[in-house]
Amino acid sequence: MKLDAILSAAGKRKGRRRLGRGDGSGLGKTSGRGHKGYGARSGAKKRLGYEGGQTPCISRVPKRGFNNKNFRTLYQIVNVAALQERFDDGATVDAEALVAARVIDNTVQPVKILGNGELKKKLAVKAEKFSAAAQEKIEGAGGSVEVLDRSPAPVKRTIGKAATIVPPGEAPAESADGLAADSSDEDPSEE
Repeated sequence: MKLDAILSAAGKRKGRRRLGRGDGSGLGKTSGRGHKGYGARSGAKKRLGYEGGQTPCISRVPKRGFNNKNFRTLYQIVNVAALQERFDDGATVDAEALVAARVIDNTVQPVKILGNGELKKKLAVKAEKFSAAAQEKIEGAGGSVEVLDRSPAPVKRTIGKAATIVPPGEAPAESADGLAADSSDEDPSEE
């Protein structure tokens, strides 16, 4: 027997519910909608968690604690075994080189080097983080380790104005009135 050869009469397609076709059908009179109220009207929908207007369970349950899940730093993980396999002796390994070797996906996320595997090549590795085992293996093979600092640029906030990012070592931009954003309160006559 083929499933695609079953006739509609034999139950291939289930018939739709026929509402309001007499009390004998079990869905006569109010057609399963009950009496009056929001649910009896056309277009009535209830969102997930709606409890008829009473305070929903999710609001009644106390919320305690805090976690940093939304603020965590996600690292791209690279083991020293991948460095041994993909790079030549004496190579410099940084995010761009890792992307070119198809070890990581992008240069935006920071990189962490872990110590899984063996390393026998002398490599100069630059990354945001190293495990103790990885650092030991890289330096043990005659290579070097450079920890990159990827801390975000400081944000200068001013009252009533949008936040501006001021990279370290740069002077703040002048405002529309010609004054520097962080001008000191010194009296020029005292000079």
